[in-house]
Amino acid sequence: MEDSYNAGVYWTCRKDPAEECSRRAATFFQSLSRCDPCYAHWFEQADSLKKALQLQFEPTTEAFERFFRRRAYTDGQDGFSFSAWTGHKEDGRGGMVMLRCGSAASFAPNRCFLYLPWAGPEMERVLTTPVLTEVMRAMVLAWEPDDGSVFSDAYQKLRNEPVGPPRTGWLMYFSRRRGEVPPLPAPVRVEPVEDKGSLVILTPERFNGHDPAHVALADEVRGLLDRAGLLKDLSASGPTRA
Repeated sequence: MEDSYNAGVYWTCRKDPAEECSRRAATFFQSLSRCDPCYAHWFEQADSLKKALQLQFEPTTEAFERFFRRRAYTDGQDGFSFSAWTGHKEDGRGGMVMLRCGSAASFAPNRCFLYLPWAGPEMERVLTTPVLTEVMRAMVLAWEPDDGSVFSDAYQKLRNEPVGPPRTGWLMYFSRRRGEVPPLPAPVRVEPVEDKGSLVILTPERFNGHDPAHVALADEVRGLLDRAGLLKDLSASGPTRA
C-alpha cells in the first residue's frame, strides 16, 4: 500500500521581529528551490485558482518584509502566519508551505510545515532520502528549530501519536538543545546538521508505514529516543536560543 508524507519543523518561545522572520523565510524558500525543480516557483494563496496564479512572488527578504507588514499575515502582537503554494494545478504534483514565526507563545509553537508531493514524477524525485535530507537541512539552517521530521501519515494513524512534535518519522531532527542522540540500530543513520543538531534517518529506502519491518524499526527507535530524553516537552524550559 502507498503512504503519504509531510515535513515540519517546530520551535517555541522565540519572538523574532519581522525583519528576522523575513530573512529566515527568504533563506528557507531559496534553499528549498535548490532541492527540486518543483519548488522553483511560489504563489500566495487566494480564494480562487485564477486569482492565486496571479500572485507569484520572488522569495526575497524584501518580499517577506512587505508580507509581514500586512494585517492578513500578522497574528496580532504575537508573530506572523503565511502560506504559499507551488502553482501546480494537478493534485499532488507540487507542494504548499504553512509558516508561523515570531511568536513567544509556548502553547502554539512556531512552525514551518511543508506538504510533500504525492503523485507524478515530482513524488518520485522528492520522496527519496537524498532529496529529503536536503529539504530538512534547508528547514533547519533557516529556522534553527527545536525539532522536526519527515513523517509518514500511515505511521501516525497507526500509532495515534499525541498531537504535536516531535513526531516519529522517516527523517527526524533534534537540536542540541534537546540533547544527544543515543546509539541507534542499523540501518538507522545519524548525521550532523552543521553545529545545530542531528538528523536521524530511519531507512535508506522510502519508509512505509504499512510495512511491518519499518513500523517495528520506528517503534524501537522512538523508544530509544524517549529513554534518552529527546522527546520531552520543551515549552516550559524557556525561550529557544537562535
